[in-house]
Amino acid sequence: MRLRGVRSSRNVEDRRGMRRAGSIGGIGGFGLLVVLAIGYFVGIDVTPLLTQQPATQSRSYTPTAEEERAAEFASRVLATTEETWTQVFRDQFNATYTPPVLVLFSGVTQSPCGGASGATGPFYCPLDRKAYLDLSFFATLSRELGAQGDFAAAYVIAHEVAHHVQNEVGILGQVDTLRREATQVEANALTVRLELQADCLSGVWARNVQGLMDRGDLAEALNAARMIGDDRLQRQAGRIPRPHTFTHGTSEQRSGWFQKGFDTGRIEACDTFGATRL
Repeated sequence: MRLRGVRSSRNVEDRRGMRRAGSIGGIGGFGLLVVLAIGYFVGIDVTPLLTQQPATQSRSYTPTAEEERAAEFASRVLATTEETWTQVFRDQFNATYTPPVLVLFSGVTQSPCGGASGATGPFYCPLDRKAYLDLSFFATLSRELGAQGDFAAAYVIAHEVAHHVQNEVGILGQVDTLRREATQVEANALTVRLELQADCLSGVWARNVQGLMDRGDLAEALNAARMIGDDRLQRQAGRIPRPHTFTHGTSEQRSGWFQKGFDTGRIEACDTFGATRL
């Protein structure tokens, strides 16, 4: 991906080397999640109930040159998502896009959606409208999951930003409401459609930045989508794939919906919830 000359985003919160001690407001981890969930779904401001303990910088932390390059890469990819979705919202929705903040962390961090570690992988938290990324995940993606290439890493960022897009247009809230009233199997099926839509929206982003793509970049993104399909990951773990437990979709579905978004460049093409066949 050709990012030389692309600006760095200002919407990056760098927590690398930061450590947060203790609980929040004397509330344990599980209790905190309950309070936040009630506030989020009922619409109550729970801020007065929480007293955030400050994070502290670890004196022993020094980022490597490779990590600094990864951080700069992530910042520039984030900037491309800002340009893309600002234009797409204007052209397709006649609306204004408000970008998320990307939190870079190392090891562990806290979010209103719960604690996170490098092992959890990247995620988006609708409660604070931030995407969280431990840069070491790029190495995991390449070495352990078999998804090599810089555009594979860019796809990961674009996918989390796509969840923010879903939040911006109200889809995340609607799906959460439906999941609370559903059985576990039904909730999983809804989550699959949500994740596949994010893959499709990632394809819309890729369509809009194709002028920055090198030959082979599209193949890298499609391969990354296939490498993290539920069926493949379950086989890798030595298990027989169990479709009713899937939460992200099969390899074929993930790559197929990314391709659909790329081919059309239209948000309306990403209606996974109205699709009779995924």
